[in-house]
Amino acid sequence: MRTSRDSFVGRAGGAERTLALVRTLLDDESRSTVRRSLRAALAIATVAGLATTFLQAGVGGGSAEAAATTSARGSTAPTHRNPMTLALPDGQTAASCADPTVARGVGRDRNWYLYCTTDALTETEQNPDGSLVQHGVPTYRSTDLTHWTYVDDAFPTKPAWVGDANGIWAPDVVYRAGTHGRPGTWYLYYAASDTPSGTAPTGGGSAVGVATSPSPTGPWTDSGGPVVAPQAAPNGSGQRWEFDPEVITDHGSTYLYFGSYFGGVNVRRLTADGLRSIPSTEREIAIDNRYEGTYLMRHDGWWYFMGSATNCCNGALTGYGVFVARSRSPLGPFTDRDGVRITSTRVGGTPLLAQNGNRWVGTGHNTVVTDLAGQDWIVYHAVDRDDPYYAGQGTYTKRPVLIDPLDWVRGWPVVRGGAGPSDDIEPGPVAQPGQRPTYRATAAPVDVPGRTIRALSTDFDGTTLPPTLRWTREPDASTWTVAGGAFRWRTQDADIHPPSTPLASVLSEPAPRGDWVAETTVAVDTPATGDGVNYVQGGLIVYGSDSDYVRLTSNSIFDTRQTEFGKQVSGQAAGAPTYGNMVVGPVGDATTLRIVHRFVAGEHRYTAYTSVDGRHFVRGGTWTADLGTEPRIGLISLGGAGFTSTFDDLRVATVATSRH
Repeated sequence: MRTSRDSFVGRAGGAERTLALVRTLLDDESRSTVRRSLRAALAIATVAGLATTFLQAGVGGGSAEAAATTSARGSTAPTHRNPMTLALPDGQTAASCADPTVARGVGRDRNWYLYCTTDALTETEQNPDGSLVQHGVPTYRSTDLTHWTYVDDAFPTKPAWVGDANGIWAPDVVYRAGTHGRPGTWYLYYAASDTPSGTAPTGGGSAVGVATSPSPTGPWTDSGGPVVAPQAAPNGSGQRWEFDPEVITDHGSTYLYFGSYFGGVNVRRLTADGLRSIPSTEREIAIDNRYEGTYLMRHDGWWYFMGSATNCCNGALTGYGVFVARSRSPLGPFTDRDGVRITSTRVGGTPLLAQNGNRWVGTGHNTVVTDLAGQDWIVYHAVDRDDPYYAGQGTYTKRPVLIDPLDWVRGWPVVRGGAGPSDDIEPGPVAQPGQRPTYRATAAPVDVPGRTIRALSTDFDGTTLPPTLRWTREPDASTWTVAGGAFRWRTQDADIHPPSTPLASVLSEPAPRGDWVAETTVAVDTPATGDGVNYVQGGLIVYGSDSDYVRLTSNSIFDTRQTEFGKQVSGQAAGAPTYGNMVVGPVGDATTLRIVHRFVAGEHRYTAYTSVDGRHFVRGGTWTADLGTEPRIGLISLGGAGFTSTFDDLRVATVATSRH
């Protein structure tokens, strides 16, 4: 249901029919041989302008769109710079487009359509009480996939069965071709963040709804009830979060994915009309307390799960990011590059999209589109760390929409060759027939340890700590030992988030000047099976003070074990967050944690890497942080009593680079 290729072929003719058929074959990822051989043919045909035979307006099309298509023939794809431009009727630019989804027009319609979660569009459009006007799924049209024009709100008013607490979130728009000469139908699935308690047909809690239209721009007719009704969480504590719908079709069956941190991600088969789901078909896709914003795509015979993790809306401290796992079946099980399942309590998922140290943080909740040259592009929202909030609205986080190329390396997707989100002028997508692509994938360098700095490195031989390591708030001597080549430290019932009391101990040494790598291998003996031990952790810290640090730990998060990369910062405005977090790769029996420091463009950048075997590392996100003139590299073991962090080593080295 996501694509409209069958209808597209049926309504096209001549050269357009040929190109449509080629794209249909390319979209069938199981035909890898055909796919490879036809890509070149498609590029040649596109450059030759064979697909520009249809220039008349289609659904929502017009002379402007036709002129754009005509002018595209023989030209190169235009450049762009993030964020995308979302033009409003009053001349302003929309400040936010969270949870984006993109669809391409069908038949003669050469436009692309962008749909966003319910949100404020500007800081100036206010209600009488001073709150910002909320737009119910604002919709935009584009001919180039980067410059968009506002069309309308899909939901000027909310359906009667949807509650008032928040509204309509995370749209997913798909097209179903008509049969027997009948026109096709557009479906807009959405998350109803709440429903009226105790009323039919819902009974309270979040749900998934759907509306239909003959056009990608509406008007939309709601089905009048939930596709997925509210349901109690498995642990019996409240209603599970039935957010972020995603719809795909495989072998004649259409599936709806939904869910978030509270209740996990699940999938159900849809009824033939696409308006209801079948509860008896429900299956777990991902464990709770980890993923939301699910996106599914097929590539070379694999189904790829993409899900976003951590806090979406934490201002400049937002660490939201996208992770990937794959399966031969859309029903799973999905495993990451380390072979770890996303249903495991030691949660799997390989980082796909993470902040890289430029102004964009909180890069998540994605969709993927394929341009007319066959290049995949990831579309997602992010937060500008230099301008995170709507003015005058406290901590209401703006989330503009970005686009970057999605490349494939040895069967796994990477963003911009592994470089992550862009903030410069970049080659843009081929959005119209006849354009020539200019983007070329280049592998980004990866940081690796260089020369070991022996004076700052230890294997914890002997029975005493090295003299370079000293305590901040020395703990009782009975809580730690050095023996057998390991440093064992009981977890403290304390933390170092001011004004936490008591404040936990830190064991640290001076960081070297310049760029460096710090690394430790740690085993934290909290249960791997998920017993609700929350935030007990051990790992690395780069410590400026109790109010300014970054830390990378093996962490227990409710019923899961994850690697968390957090940042504590002082000097925030009243009411603003002081701590932000992201997550990285899976946790093993022992997990190697690595923080790389680089000084770039006048800022200190700290990038996280993790490994379950000590050899293969996965790169996570980057925090920028000012930790003062004398930051220290150290170890922590905290978050709750009753467990032990065992450290095999602490290693500090210079930085080298490699290209994978």
